[in-house]
Amino acid sequence: MRINVLDYYDEADWKLMREEASRHETPFLVVNLNIIKQKYLELKKHFDFAKIYFAVKANPAKEVISLLRDLGSNFDIASRYELDLVLSLGVTPDRISYGNTIKKARDIRYFYEKGVRLFATDSEYDLRNIAREAPGSRVFCRILTEGSDTADWPLSRKFGSHPDMAIDLIMLAKELGLDPCGISFHVGSQQRDIGTWDSAIAKVRYIFDYLKGEGIKLSLINMGGGFPVNYISKTNPLEIYAEEITRYLEEDFGEDNPEIILEPGRSLVGEAGVLVTEVVLISQKSSTGVDKWLYVDTGKFNGLVETFDESIRYPLYSEARGEPVEDFIIAGPTCDSQDIMYEYFRNPLPAYIKPGDRIYWLSTGAYTSSYCSVEFNGFPPLKTYFVQ
Repeated sequence: MRINVLDYYDEADWKLMREEASRHETPFLVVNLNIIKQKYLELKKHFDFAKIYFAVKANPAKEVISLLRDLGSNFDIASRYELDLVLSLGVTPDRISYGNTIKKARDIRYFYEKGVRLFATDSEYDLRNIAREAPGSRVFCRILTEGSDTADWPLSRKFGSHPDMAIDLIMLAKELGLDPCGISFHVGSQQRDIGTWDSAIAKVRYIFDYLKGEGIKLSLINMGGGFPVNYISKTNPLEIYAEEITRYLEEDFGEDNPEIILEPGRSLVGEAGVLVTEVVLISQKSSTGVDKWLYVDTGKFNGLVETFDESIRYPLYSEARGEPVEDFIIAGPTCDSQDIMYEYFRNPLPAYIKPGDRIYWLSTGAYTSSYCSVEFNGFPPLKTYFVQ
């Protein structure tokens, strides 16, 4: 079955993006800022009690950051380079969190000198660096959570500490003169199982209660990101996520409402982007071969890195006419055997597609342009064009 573009975009937005695409040579990314605005306002509507910190890594374009700045967003920053970018666009340091738990002592000092006072941690060594380089700052400790089996892009194993260790770190933060304000977690990017938030919030409740008995009252929960966007597999609307997560918070915290932070990245910008490629070649590996290979002019090393292990399955649309549809193995243009996007998952395309035809990769506004900064094989990073 061919993809119906209007299942992903309304007619006016798609027309705007197609018109922009017609002006440029492939490959490139078109980002619709109107959609990002709609997504931000939707998130604010359904989580009116939360502060939003946009995860800059998802799409660090100046146009995106400026839009979200003007809408009132805060920003989750992972490096001094992102910090410099965001500050250069007029964002004040009180709207910034240093959310990376893996950081150098001198970078902590850099953030502190720029005025940032909110830091994430998940280890004793990092915590002691924060105490020395950013004295008196607010810190929140990231915990390990379940959800890696139900997230398309799991994160838990690299970041976070066991809840018992988090308790020890919070107590140490107090001894070191910091302001231990809360706990953070991330249930995994593109998380479809809403119940994973329930178990994570329950862990946070346990930590809050234990530390209250030790004379430390926490006041913040950073719930990270994880809200999914529509790829091949459709998702529940954000409203359903909001209703369930709000219920989990009410069940565990009742009237004792902590400050809530959300760090959306993919869910704000993912559906706003369309990556446009051109078919370079179609081939078979033998005269009796069943599989057809379709090569396009960008790949894993030029923006489609999230197709590693075929984790993110983008919907593909082609202007090529005619039926029937056919399955292709889809690969990129570089001289690397790993540059195959889809070999086992087959995304139907018109059987009569040919070199020169365009393929539109829908919902590619997140983690595409930000991943393709190295000119592997000399192929330049994706150009991005913005419409609104």
